Amino acid sequence: MNLEKLQPLTDEYLESIGFVWHTDEDDSSYVADEIVQITEDEANAFYEATNELYDMFCEAGEYVIENNLFHDINIPFNLVELIKESWENDVHWHLYSRFDLAGGIDGKPIKLIEFNADTPTSLFETAIIQWALLKKNGLDDASQFNNLAEALKENFKRIITLDSDIEKFEEYYSKLGWKILFSSISSSSEDINTTKLLQHLASEAGFNTDFEYIENVQFNDEGIYKEDELFEFWFKLIPWEDIAIEESELALMLTEIVKEKKAIIFNPAYTLMFQSKGFMKILWDLYPNHPLLLETSFEPLKGKKQVEKRCFGREGANTKIINADGSIDCETHGEYEGHKAIFQEYVELPVDENGNSYQAGVFYAYAASALGFRRGEKILNNMSKFVGHIIR
Repeated sequence: MNLEKLQPLTDEYLESIGFVWHTDEDDSSYVADEIVQITEDEANAFYEATNELYDMFCEAGEYVIENNLFHDINIPFNLVELIKESWENDVHWHLYSRFDLAGGIDGKPIKLIEFNADTPTSLFETAIIQWALLKKNGLDDASQFNNLAEALKENFKRIITLDSDIEKFEEYYSKLGWKILFSSISSSSEDINTTKLLQHLASEAGFNTDFEYIENVQFNDEGIYKEDELFEFWFKLIPWEDIAIEESELALMLTEIVKEKKAIIFNPAYTLMFQSKGFMKILWDLYPNHPLLLETSFEPLKGKKQVEKRCFGREGANTKIINADGSIDCETHGEYEGHKAIFQEYVELPVDENGNSYQAGVFYAYAASALGFRRGEKILNNMSKFVGHIIR
């Protein structure tokens, strides 16, 4: 694969724009000082594959709901009603998400690894840092597959216009004036600044917005509040499965709030279906041998090298790469052992001359909107690096 060395952005500059998680625990830079060179054809292939995959997820989501397959894909029972409610009404708009993909460069076919549909990370890096890297190095900042910031602003407008012309946003919104409250946990600077970036984009789109840490947000039968102010929309950078497992009373209250049309929540609850890695077993059943998919099962695959991972594992935790003879190639541990396992056919990620693996991440906001890469070992984890790209 082709890498291009760049002058890195300084820590001072990164902090000045709110990107404060620039250094990993080992004091190495989280943002690589190299970018991946891709061709225009490769960028177009990522775009087309991601749009096709999203359509497949929507078809499979309908299948899961019609056949009540929530238990199969490890969905907590106390969110099933809310998932159905959010799925059936178009006002529950999917704001943004990220597909993780193998291949796509150097002639390797694109394959779906998983879909981060609820609370995807790397938003700030993809939308902002990649552009800044090109500008810092005097490169053409249009030479990227990356219109994520603009796509998000347009998708915020669709919260009001839905599938009609977003040019009508101001006309519609002036009659409503509904406000969005943005929330994250207070203990993660990455979550705080990512959430505030989204708040900034929503404000630029024309919304009235505010921010509050999740622990200070108030919920009752009438809706969602900051102090005494009611908000019609709530964006939370908190995984739905965490709410279901750790805050069961809140899960029930949010179900009632949505059912009674007191508030609309982003990302909507149905994105938890897409987030479950078990969903890829449903996809394989519906689209067997599809060129974008890897064989996936709830049981070990026979005679194939495969990856065992948890339906709701994150950052590469609780993952095993298992050789065709059943021996373990490598594995990670973590806190997700209690979730259901899936087994996915192994595919090698693109590697550089130092043996580092590269996984593509394509953001989706109404359409495929931006590409970025993560670099690390065979199993990517929270020490993996963010790597930008350029179209050459």
